[in-house]
Amino acid sequence: MANIHTTVAPSGNIFAGFFSSLFNALTAIAEANPRLKEVERLNAMSDDELARRNLKREDIVRHVFRDYLYV
Repeated sequence: MANIHTTVAPSGNIFAGFFSSLFNALTAIAEANPRLKEVERLNAMSDDELARRNLKREDIVRHVFRDYLYV
C-alpha cells in the first residue's frame, strides 16, 4: 500500500495542520488493518498459488471480507 504523507505549507493555517494530521492518522489506522495486510499478502501470490487455494485474483477482497460483507 502506498504511504501518503502530506506536509503543510508554513502559512500558519491551524485548520490545515489539524486536518493534515487527522488524515495522516486515519491513513495509518487503515494501513494497520489486518484484513488489508491479508489482501496484500494474497495479492502478492502468483495465480498458480491462488489456484491451489481455490481463489481467483478478482475474488481476493471478497474472500478476505466474506464474514464482514456477507458476499
